[in-house]
Amino acid sequence: MTEEERKHVVDTDDEHLRRLTHEHMKVFAKFTSANCAICQALAPPFAKFVDDPGNESILFVRLNSDENPVARKLMQEKVAPFFVSYCQGRMLECDNLTTEAEVQAQLARLRAFVPFTA
Repeated sequence: MTEEERKHVVDTDDEHLRRLTHEHMKVFAKFTSANCAICQALAPPFAKFVDDPGNESILFVRLNSDENPVARKLMQEKVAPFFVSYCQGRMLECDNLTTEAEVQAQLARLRAFVPFTA
């Protein structure tokens, strides 16, 4: 991953997410919505995680749930952002999270996950 890619959260869509999860070893995705107060409250910590030590090899992406039918339905039911961890193009974990501590815990599990090697 280049230094430029690592310095920010990448805004993407479903089609590009699939590509990104295969191009990068580890990806941490946040599905968000403009009318979600919890999403807005978690936006600054999520952006800050990009520069946290240990996260150098993780690509952080953000998707608008209004453009994703599955995420939109989950957010309507739970009224919280939907976070997904990927490694080697495979989904490891997904959940609606409401606190910074919950996001940090899921991110820590992604960091600790040991990818398969041939």
